[in-house]
Amino acid sequence: MGTSSRLLSLVLLSLVVSCALGEKPRGVSYDGRSMIVNGERELLFSGSIHYPRMPPEMWPDIIRKAKEGGLNVIQTYIFWNIHEPVQGQFNFEGNYDVVKFIKAIAEQGLYVTLRIGPYIEAEWNQGGFPYWLREVPNITFRSYNEPFIHHMKKYSEMVIDLMKRENLFAPQGGPIILAQIENEYNNVQLAYRDNGKKYVEWAANMATSLYDGVPWIMCKQKDAPPQIISTCNGRHCADTFAGPNGPNKPSLWTENWTAQYRTFGDPPSQRAAEDIAFSVARFFARNGTLTNYYMYYGGTNYGRTGSSFVTTRYYDEAPLDEFGLYREPKWSHLRDLHRALRLSRRALLWGTPTVHRVNQDIEVTVYEKAGVDCTAFLTNNHTTNPAMIKFRGKDYYLPEKSVSILPDCQTVVYNTQTIVSQHNSRNFVPSEKAKNLTWEMYQEKVPTIGDLPLKNKEPLELYSLTKDTSDYAWYSTSITFEHHDLPMRPDILPVLQIASMGHALSAFVNGEYVGFGHGNNIEKSFVFQKPVLLKPGTNNISILAETVGFPNSGAYMEKRFAGPRGVTIQGLMAGTLDITQNNWGHEVGVFGEREQLFTEEGANKVKWTPVTVPPKGAVTWYKTYFDAPEGNNPLALRMDKMQKGMMWVNGKSLGRYWSSFLSPLGQPTQFEYHIPRAFVKPTNNLLVIFEETGGLPETIEIQTVNRDTICSIITEYHPPHVKSWQRSGTDFVAVVEDLKSGAHLTCPDNKIIEKVEFASYGNPDGGCGNLITGNCTSSNSLKIVEQYCLGKHTCTIPIDRDLYDEPSKDPCPNMFKTLAVQMKCGNKN
Repeated sequence: MGTSSRLLSLVLLSLVVSCALGEKPRGVSYDGRSMIVNGERELLFSGSIHYPRMPPEMWPDIIRKAKEGGLNVIQTYIFWNIHEPVQGQFNFEGNYDVVKFIKAIAEQGLYVTLRIGPYIEAEWNQGGFPYWLREVPNITFRSYNEPFIHHMKKYSEMVIDLMKRENLFAPQGGPIILAQIENEYNNVQLAYRDNGKKYVEWAANMATSLYDGVPWIMCKQKDAPPQIISTCNGRHCADTFAGPNGPNKPSLWTENWTAQYRTFGDPPSQRAAEDIAFSVARFFARNGTLTNYYMYYGGTNYGRTGSSFVTTRYYDEAPLDEFGLYREPKWSHLRDLHRALRLSRRALLWGTPTVHRVNQDIEVTVYEKAGVDCTAFLTNNHTTNPAMIKFRGKDYYLPEKSVSILPDCQTVVYNTQTIVSQHNSRNFVPSEKAKNLTWEMYQEKVPTIGDLPLKNKEPLELYSLTKDTSDYAWYSTSITFEHHDLPMRPDILPVLQIASMGHALSAFVNGEYVGFGHGNNIEKSFVFQKPVLLKPGTNNISILAETVGFPNSGAYMEKRFAGPRGVTIQGLMAGTLDITQNNWGHEVGVFGEREQLFTEEGANKVKWTPVTVPPKGAVTWYKTYFDAPEGNNPLALRMDKMQKGMMWVNGKSLGRYWSSFLSPLGQPTQFEYHIPRAFVKPTNNLLVIFEETGGLPETIEIQTVNRDTICSIITEYHPPHVKSWQRSGTDFVAVVEDLKSGAHLTCPDNKIIEKVEFASYGNPDGGCGNLITGNCTSSNSLKIVEQYCLGKHTCTIPIDRDLYDEPSKDPCPNMFKTLAVQMKCGNKN
């Protein structure tokens, strides 16, 4: 027998033994219906969670909460710029330890989708590209460009080799079942013409040549090569996705946006749980088998990681908020959706679909297998009108814009519009142990041209000057005037005008702060204009130019620029004077940053003084000490009376704050900033603030964060509440209560209901934290709710008209009624 024959016999014998022992085959494949993981078809419920956007101490808890929410996959990007900040020097430590993160996911029995990019967008600095890549000669990002594809392949190979070395791919017994190359390339492909198409084909071939043990995907890539699955990103992929690029590929949804990231100056971004659930149910009704929530937990852009103008808080409206707390009802409503779809697993994966359009709004989709398994989706697409339909001999009520799921084609166990989950509201509570902070200050010296080491005839471009090592760079020049050069009238001042390509700047004349100007995420360029007091003799004009992250999207990112490009003085006796080419000095960063005043060692290098009242403000460092706040709740720093700058706790950066950039609502886009408990010691914690333009440090508060305000808003008609789930073979069976079982509320962390703050059975309105009584409510509402809930950890409030009012005393007998309650949870005495 030859060597190849003996090898084949051993392989066949191994397969026979594995089957005899009941071992599952390892590996991932797919067909037109679904992914097939280790020999089994799967319904995949995934959530994006990014390891650098939280400390490692938070990883297990966030992953656990995702699993409890019904997820079986975690999706993450690989962030090139944090792993290779300097060419050839790699960092996989701390919250950059992606291998540890993936293993933490595997420990809780979840799969992983690995999006290696290397371009990731992600509202991350330069879309994940390290700065040094920008300075590679003749490079064009994301194009069939020899320097770029050389470095992209080298990095991709390093990542894939790392995953293989750690046995993290599914065929090796690991959790990674899917990998992505590139990201939403169709958005920019046309800008690169033929080199765009060649690049897509090259990227696909490169990825599959590095590893072909799991499927590769490209999101939003209509012309993805045959070996790649094209996937959907968006809010309503059931209606906007034309389908995968081939009949034998599954329909996958890689980004279902749970809200919208925010940039400084934006109003709040929200997306209702009902809308997300509706979009997912429709996607699965239309042959989808994987949805990924982007984000499921957004976390925090610590340090300088966020891209242009992006806030520190990332996707706070996700099912888990920035602090890792359950955002209800979004978390629970989606959890129940996943359960309902899992009940339908066999029919969805092996049944034959049929679609019947009752009318232009009503659609019935049935998956059925030989009369054994049957699941139905009853869809009402009308956005305002509910409907009644008859299906298989029974009448069904369909709320507006909703999908009802019937796992047995008879029983509605879930409706996307009808929420039976409890709601909650987030509270920020000033800490008693960390109040009455005592602040000290140190003010930066405003440099002149003679103080700055790097000279050039005109101001240097800001990105290439800082090389992404700091948000800040000083520019300074000097100009000499005679008496007759300056305006003769004391009420007329010359105007300093600075045309800037972005993002922000503070101006100083003769060491005195003049003012602050900035662009925004839409239009980063701006023109700064302020009157200035000039004197006869030498005048020093200094500019602290600032970036707020690098761009992260669009074509030709390597050709974006920032910083001052033209400086003039208007209103002189001789007219306007252009001083752009007046010779300038430059220095990257500010003194306190270079000396690391935000650390204990660095803080001891300078003399701190008590805060002046009012403080001078501009380019000023503030420090204080605090003890760890009471309890175990997450922590926040309230910065609403500060202006713009950066924050550190015990030397760890909390990121950028920008309270002076108001949204159209007239408020800062972000008030509070997350302090991870992992950053805090029991006592003597160093808090340091660098304020660029001014502010009131005495107003800064350290807060604890909770979601102890819980609510329920439930109608008389709602699907039965699922008390528990029992496994039957590979599926689940629901144990349900009847419709009158009503509202179910549970306090977090073993707390008890200490107060009923609102109760109305009738037609209440509003949301949790802002409920209001309608024009019809039972006068017994509060008494009934207190009777069932006060002093308990969990309670169930019945929905039964006779319980609230005798029929003869019902104030609104013909009204379709709602029960709304709001309660405050507290610790047991």
